[in-house]
Amino acid sequence: MDYINQRVAYGNTLVELGKENKNVVVLDADLCGSTMGKIFEQAFPTRHFEMGIAEADMLSVSAGLAQTGKIPFVNSFAVFVVGRAYDQIRQTIAIGKLNVKIVGSSAGLSDFGDGATHQSIEDIAIMRSLPNMVVVCPADANETVEATKAIANYEGPVYMRLNRNDYENVTQGGKPFKIGQPSVLREGRDIVIFATGYMVGLALKAAEELKDNVSVKVVNVSTIKPLNDEKIIELAKDCKAVVTAEEHSIIGGLGGAVAQALCKSCKPIEFVGINDVFGCSAHNYLELLEHYNLTQNSIVNAIKKMNETY
Repeated sequence: MDYINQRVAYGNTLVELGKENKNVVVLDADLCGSTMGKIFEQAFPTRHFEMGIAEADMLSVSAGLAQTGKIPFVNSFAVFVVGRAYDQIRQTIAIGKLNVKIVGSSAGLSDFGDGATHQSIEDIAIMRSLPNMVVVCPADANETVEATKAIANYEGPVYMRLNRNDYENVTQGGKPFKIGQPSVLREGRDIVIFATGYMVGLALKAAEELKDNVSVKVVNVSTIKPLNDEKIIELAKDCKAVVTAEEHSIIGGLGGAVAQALCKSCKPIEFVGINDVFGCSAHNYLELLEHYNLTQNSIVNAIKKMNETY
């Protein structure tokens, strides 16, 4: 089935997994209509648990379910499932290496109408810092389907963040997702841009806009942790400079991970992301992305700067 929304792709894929494995269970925190946990609830009502507005309790229950052999997928808005339940995630799930899949919906700025309180610009940094935690950020709905299957088969704690809005796919449907493996979506020799989530599509458009003047390699980094440092170094070695693009703070996210990987190679790097500020409300998603310079033009300018400088 073709999807253009990550949440819908995720909800329907959960149903597929539920048919294949009776141990798959889903927990929601009064948001199943938004996270699309409701799709699983309709198919398997006895394997869906509505926990109410109580993320901390929900994560504790998921830890118990994991210890009985279940594969719990735990859903809420990214800002709530990470922020409200951090202690439970750290102390029980991460330290215990429990097989819990934490899915942060409406990640980044994608909940454009509700402002800073509902926008997760720091979730990757928080979850990436936890030992034993895998962090996944699919580029689009196609990749969300395959990433959901992959994390279900992975033994251990995983955090996956999903966008709220509809947008076009940039990855191939049905291509198996490999945790930890970045993928080249466009070859280039001057500048390499490492992008994640919604920003992958913008990076491809920026590369196309500049094709007559700058040769840009576009890499989809859909696993932030574990990051394949050797692959990142290999993909960057023949280019003059690096750009990263993410719908997340420039502190502790994809940019930081890539910079750490490249620190010994001394590659110059420019970051496109949110500059250490909280979000705000807007009339629509694109207006908010424009306000925070998360646009095709911002990526174009970053590429031009690095190409002209180096």
